[in-house]
Amino acid sequence: MATVRAICISEKRGTEKRYVPAAKLIEDFGIENDAHGGKWHRQVSLLPYEKIEEFREKGADVTAGSFGENLIVEGFDLKNIPVGSRMKTGNCLLEITQIGKECHNHCQIYQKMGDCIMPREGIFARVIKGGDIKTGDEIELLPPEEGRRLTAAVITLSDKGYRGEREDKSGPLLAEELKKAGYDIIEQFILPDDEEMITQNLIRLSDQRQVNLIMTTGGTGFSPRDCTPEATLKAATRNAPGIAEAIRAGSMQITKRAMLSREASVIRNQTLIVNLPGSPKAVKESLDIVLDQLEHGIKILTGRDGECAGK
Repeated sequence: MATVRAICISEKRGTEKRYVPAAKLIEDFGIENDAHGGKWHRQVSLLPYEKIEEFREKGADVTAGSFGENLIVEGFDLKNIPVGSRMKTGNCLLEITQIGKECHNHCQIYQKMGDCIMPREGIFARVIKGGDIKTGDEIELLPPEEGRRLTAAVITLSDKGYRGEREDKSGPLLAEELKKAGYDIIEQFILPDDEEMITQNLIRLSDQRQVNLIMTTGGTGFSPRDCTPEATLKAATRNAPGIAEAIRAGSMQITKRAMLSREASVIRNQTLIVNLPGSPKAVKESLDIVLDQLEHGIKILTGRDGECAGK
């Protein structure tokens, strides 16, 4: 069990949150009258009380809401709670959607202290069931919902697509096929052929959102701008070459030009990352080759299933 030590809200984005003794959680929105509420995955932010106190001991002049947090919680090591876990307080239910965050523009705390705990210690949640919440309420940590679907993210890599000069047909096709296979698509977007940007997003999706499967489409050929495999390998913690090898081998039965495809398949912690070619036809053919085997591998990777040796 943990305890709500403070509740904080702000009416406008970019302003410091203020303490309130009680608030109302609204289903699939966030906290009533809080600027960060909305239909997205970061409806409520949480920060551990213990880490705030440690930061104060270093000389930081911070109060409730200084880090932009909604809930200050005592008793949980928040950053080690898996995405998908649920928290119950009174009649309210929260589901953890992200661990930590990127800090694009250093806040005033960082500028003064040379550090800020929110990017590494804060977590985010969406409201599954609303209700009233007040300071002093107890919070119970629940395991992820039984039978929760595997999650996936789809990234299209295309300079022209990113600039709006070409319609992206491969990404929507890939997302639709994954949905049909039972995956919950939590993010879908287009990036340019920029190695650093691709790597950063693969790391973000793997570490902060803890996506089970990331599939990319595009950027795997011989063009000087094609850098998806290089960006993918930079994000990897382990190699998983068999998936990419199977795609190339299967595609060779369709066209010998498949030997020119450089897609990679890797693991980052508990996330599987698979590159696919850029055309809708090649995406469909690649999925037909490997998609039915990926679920078992992901469940082994995440501890939901056992090894198949001896079966």
